[in-house]
Amino acid sequence: MDNETFSILLDTVARFVDERLIPNEDRVEEEDAVPEEILDEMREMGLFGLTIPEEYGGLGLSASEEARVIFEMGRTSFAYRSAIGTTVGIGSQGIVMDGTEEQKREWLPRLAAGMMASFALTEPDAGSDAASLKTSADLEGDGYRINGTKRYITNAPRAGMLTVMARTDRNEPGARGISAFIVPADAKGVSFGKPDKKMGQKGTVTSDVIFDDVEVPAANIIGGEPGRGFKTAMKVLDRGRVHLSALASGMCHRLVQESVQYAVQRKQFGQQIAAFQLVQGLIADSQTDAYACWCLTQDVARRFDEGQRISRDVASAKYFTSEALGRCADRAVQVHGGAGYMAEYKVERFYRDVRLMRIYEGTSQIQQTIIAKALLREAGMKI
Repeated sequence: MDNETFSILLDTVARFVDERLIPNEDRVEEEDAVPEEILDEMREMGLFGLTIPEEYGGLGLSASEEARVIFEMGRTSFAYRSAIGTTVGIGSQGIVMDGTEEQKREWLPRLAAGMMASFALTEPDAGSDAASLKTSADLEGDGYRINGTKRYITNAPRAGMLTVMARTDRNEPGARGISAFIVPADAKGVSFGKPDKKMGQKGTVTSDVIFDDVEVPAANIIGGEPGRGFKTAMKVLDRGRVHLSALASGMCHRLVQESVQYAVQRKQFGQQIAAFQLVQGLIADSQTDAYACWCLTQDVARRFDEGQRISRDVASAKYFTSEALGRCADRAVQVHGGAGYMAEYKVERFYRDVRLMRIYEGTSQIQQTIIAKALLREAGMKI
C-alpha cells in the first residue's frame, strides 16, 4: 500500500476508535458482545483483510503497517480487536504463508470480506507444549478423518473456517507428525462447547471445538503436504507476536492517558494529586514502559518485513510488552486509588482484560524459553 493511502487508512481507523469504539465500550461490557452494526462497519472498512494480499481482496499491509493499525485498535476494549484478530492473524496467515494457490483463491477472499477464522491448536492436555497435541487426522482414501477436542479457541462459535492442527503420523510423537488443515466450521461432526466465562475481555468469545469423525479432503492440508503443520504454526505465531506487541503498546498508551486525566482531575489535601511526586513517578514509569513497548514493536515489525529471522527478538518483544502492560494497568489502578477498584472506572476493566496478554499465543515463560534457547544455541550448546 502506498504511503498516502495508508495514511488515510490509519487516520480513518484512529477516528473510528475515538468516535465509535471507545464510546461503545460500556455497551460491549454490559452485553458481553460487540454490536453487529460495529462488526459490519469493520467489514466495510476492510479491517478483516488487513494482512490478506490485495490480489485476494485484502489490504495487504506489511507487518509494520499492521502494527500501526493494531496500535490504534489497542487504545480501546480488546473485544473489538479480538473480533478481527484471528482472521487478520493466526486464522488466515497459515494460508497466506504456506497455502496452495487453490487454497488461497478459495478462502482468502471470503476472509477478507469479513468471514471469521479461528486457529485451533490448544487442547485440554496440550497448551504451551503444542507438539504433544493429541487431535488425530487419519488417512482414509483421498481424505482424512479428524477426531479430538480443542480448547479456548477464540471466535470459534462464530467462525466460518478453522485452521486445525492435527496429528497425521502417530509414529511421530513430536512436531514432525503434525499437519495443518482447513476445516469449514459447518462441516459434519464439528461442534462447539458453551462460551467460556472469563476473568475479563467481555465481548470476546472462546470455546471448545469438538471434532467427531470430521471428514476433510487431503486437498485441505495447508501447503498440500502433511507433516508441515508445526512449522506453519511457528511462522504464523512470529507475525502474531508482532501484532500482540502492537496491541499491548496501544493499551499502554490508553492507560497512561487514563492515569494522567484522573490525576489532573482528582484532588486530595487541597490540590490535584498530579502535583504529588509519588503519583508523578507512577505516571512516568508507565510512560517509559509504553515508549519502550512501541520502540520494540516497531523494530521487530520492520525486521520481519525485511525478511530477517526474528523469532528470538519477537519473543522478547511479546514478553516485554505483555509484562509492561500488566505493570501499566497496575499503576493505573494505583493512581486511581479506591476508584480504580470500582467497575465504573475503565482502569478496573482494563486491569482484568490485559492479564490474558501474558498467557495467550505463548506465555511469558514460553517466551523466556525461546529467548534463552536461541542464545544458548548461538553459543554452541545443543538443545
